[in-house]
Amino acid sequence: MRIDRVVIGLLGILPLAGCYTTGPEEDPVLVKLTQIEARLTKVESTLNNDSMVQLVNQQQSTQEELRALRGEVESARNDIETLRGQQRDRYLNLDTRLAAIERGGGPALVPSSPDSSASTAGDAAGSAAAPTTPSTSTSGGADSQLYDQSFDLLKNGRYDEAAQGFQKLLATYPQSSYAGNAQYWLAETYYVRRDFAKALPEFTKAVEQYPRSSKAGDALLKVGFCQYELGHWQEARSALERVVERYPESSAAKLATERLDRMRRDGH
Repeated sequence: MRIDRVVIGLLGILPLAGCYTTGPEEDPVLVKLTQIEARLTKVESTLNNDSMVQLVNQQQSTQEELRALRGEVESARNDIETLRGQQRDRYLNLDTRLAAIERGGGPALVPSSPDSSASTAGDAAGSAAAPTTPSTSTSGGADSQLYDQSFDLLKNGRYDEAAQGFQKLLATYPQSSYAGNAQYWLAETYYVRRDFAKALPEFTKAVEQYPRSSKAGDALLKVGFCQYELGHWQEARSALERVVERYPESSAAKLATERLDRMRRDGH
């Protein structure tokens, strides 16, 4: 009986001894869970790193696209300025050619009355500010030289100096055959700089004081354009309609018609 009791006692101790000597780190389930957690942590870390890399790449790509767009905008701006310069040069060249013709064929900016025997009286009746005597300019005259100098300044973009030159011509040689053109180009020095508030009264003078000038139609057109840019829709429409009525076959009338059509489309 004593031996049986000893055996039973030993059997009872063995399980306790096994539980005591086997640590949790040796539990295969815990080991497996630990391995899985380590792998999960590694995967999450990798994913986080990839996301950061993607964000950095996207930012770099966006910056490159912005730089490319800025380059395209700058290129377009340069193209526009070049086209504006070419258009201005063509536009101003017309006056140079006209002035050369006028020097060779006699004054034409302030034409005489249909009655050639009363040209002086006709000019005076046509406009109070128009020349009352035949042109004082001759080829190479002082007014001609001042006009050419001022016009060259205008073509070269030196607008302030050009304006001063045209103003001097108008003050010093009010009866010059170049007076009508000088008044027009004086207004143009403001118009090309988009100073429409200053250009408007100067173009108005060209229309009212030099109605027989070859620039009268263009000046009236620019009056309409200035009123348009200033948002004076009724005044703009009135001026443009007068261009079409007074100069129906001119290029100014065509431009006036196009602007009137645009105003109608825009609801002005």
